[in-house]
Amino acid sequence: MTNLTLKQLRYFEALAKHGHFGRAADVCAISQPALSMQIKELEEQLGTDLFERGARQVRLTNFGEAFAVRVRNILRSVDELGDLARASHNQPVGRLRIGVIPTVAPYLLPTIIGNLTSLYDGLDIHVRETLTSKLVEELAEGRLDTAIVALPVSEPSLTEVALFAENFVLVRPSEDEGKPVPNREALREMRLLLLEEGHCFRDQALSFCNIQSALPRELMDGSSLSTLVQMVSAGIGVTLIPEMAVAVETRSASVSAVRFQSPQPSRTIGMIWRKTSPLAKQLTRISEVVRQSADAMREQHDSIWRAQDFEFDGRRRPSVPRNSNGAFAADKTSDSASR
Repeated sequence: MTNLTLKQLRYFEALAKHGHFGRAADVCAISQPALSMQIKELEEQLGTDLFERGARQVRLTNFGEAFAVRVRNILRSVDELGDLARASHNQPVGRLRIGVIPTVAPYLLPTIIGNLTSLYDGLDIHVRETLTSKLVEELAEGRLDTAIVALPVSEPSLTEVALFAENFVLVRPSEDEGKPVPNREALREMRLLLLEEGHCFRDQALSFCNIQSALPRELMDGSSLSTLVQMVSAGIGVTLIPEMAVAVETRSASVSAVRFQSPQPSRTIGMIWRKTSPLAKQLTRISEVVRQSADAMREQHDSIWRAQDFEFDGRRRPSVPRNSNGAFAADKTSDSASR
């Protein structure tokens, strides 16, 4: 058997991951015939088939599955050699593969990238937005350097660094403005719109309401926070969203957003990376940039709430007119709301 090349192994990994020659070729930035030829040559060198080729997709053979495990380990070791080289620099430089969960990425990521690129000229940022379970898997496989997720993740092989805590906000139809803010018991009696299964934010919202995911009949699923808010605007129900999402998601919806009375539901956002990563020092520096970016964003959001005359328990002084489109609309609360 002649020597295998890293290029062949990367092509193999791409095809194994995507299960389709066209998609794998796009990821590898080569033509589909070229990819097919490389895979065929690899199989000839090994003396056995790696894939079962179907009309619409390809699947790994039994040998291909075992081969894929070894290839992933080899490629991860090669990538770590590059990490060692980057770790020799005094500041973050080169490629940074960062994952972000969907309930953080649209709201915080632009600020983070802007701050990182202004601080570190040589940083080449690659972003991956997906669910926590997938980010943890790709971190373990060496496909990502770090990820921004809701903590805890509780994976023994990963370092967790808490960055900031964030409250959840109730979003309800604009005609409900001025009504008492429901407590968790009252929320259980309402039609609650939540992200679909797999999102950690769904689990956090269910935990606040003390609802078991499989039981409630009045739960409805959405694929994104934007979809949930628009469903609320249509009068279908109410939802919870993270405070960082309020300004973006409510600006074009006829809804009322209000903070809960204490204790408010919240989540902790942090960064995770492999404990064995040679980039640990650089990633710690990057985590501080993320923390500062989030602090600046929260200060800006707090100023918006104050400008709309919000108190932190959701009360409004009567002299201030209401918001025309309902976004950041204040609700009057009663002392009985939390009882």
